[in-house]
Amino acid sequence: QVQLAESGGGLVQAGDSLRLSCVASGRYAMGWFRQAPGREREFVAAISWNGGNTAYADSVVGRFAISKDNAKNTVYLQMNRLKPEDTAVYFCAVSDSPVALKSSLAYRYWGQGTQVTVSS
Repeated sequence: QVQLAESGGGLVQAGDSLRLSCVASGRYAMGWFRQAPGREREFVAAISWNGGNTAYADSVVGRFAISKDNAKNTVYLQMNRLKPEDTAVYFCAVSDSPVALKSSLAYRYWGQGTQVTVSS
């Protein structure tokens, strides 16, 4: 069983930045997903096992950056130039695959989520 612990969410204004963190109980390829009220969970970003490859949703390209600190088994999501439409619960997840994948089906373990709210 993989344990995940997310942190870093909060309430910010449009244009601000936030950094989310997720500590895993091991070294894995990991991803970030988000779910807004009344909407399905959607892919945000993913990073491969060794941190060498990343993938992003089109809506966050150029604003968000995913990174890993393998010594700490931690993945980060740096979110810049936040928009109200980024408001959602953000989940980190561990993948069964060593590469960065966009499909939620590739992820076996999920964190409990952290709320990000962006006011206009």
